Amino acid sequence: MKQRTLMGSLRNHHRKTRRRQETSWYTTFDFSGPTIDVAKRLIGAIIIRDIRDRNGKKRRCVARIVETEAYLPLVDPACHGYRGPTKRNASIFGRAGTAYVYFIYGNHYCLNVVTEQPGIGGAVLVRAAEPIEGLEVMRERRPGVPDAALLSGPGNLCRALGIDRAEDAESLSRGDLRIVASRGAGVAVDAGPRIGLSAATTWPLRFTNPASASISPFRRSRSEKKVSGSR
Repeated sequence: MKQRTLMGSLRNHHRKTRRRQETSWYTTFDFSGPTIDVAKRLIGAIIIRDIRDRNGKKRRCVARIVETEAYLPLVDPACHGYRGPTKRNASIFGRAGTAYVYFIYGNHYCLNVVTEQPGIGGAVLVRAAEPIEGLEVMRERRPGVPDAALLSGPGNLCRALGIDRAEDAESLSRGDLRIVASRGAGVAVDAGPRIGLSAATTWPLRFTNPASASISPFRRSRSEKKVSGSR
């Protein structure tokens, strides 16, 4: 009886110690504020994803966001909420800090962070991230891909992290998919035109960490400019 009690105490101790270690390098992400501001602050933020590997074991994947695109409420013809709510885009009109996940080109999913107030319709597309932890799981989902490219591009990011419509409208502050702020040093943030659009093509609403090897293949253009020295 004493042995079982001791083992139970040790397990609880290890769980508590791990939680303390995890929270020592990140803090709660503040999803409030204008869409552009959130898009910039998401550069350097951390995605934490708990998913199952090929053996059914739950594993943790961690990645640092290095590329985002802002889609503005009310005035942005490229934003999915521009023409009002539909069944497909309902989640973009939800609460700030929830996920808007949509399926595109009949091929892949895209993860967006909802911004603004409920009913307004603004979001930030997470385009790319650098893998930090759980690379084995990501490699299983994207075999033969260099590590730096595992999460490069919005569809690749969702594929590697197992994100689909099941995460749509879910909170990004808790659960198996969440975004947190890193306690580390700030990173440089560059701005340039968004990618692959037919409307508002020159608006400088794509934000990147220029030092990262994981930003999508449309690297940099002459029109990009540095918007801040650090985040």
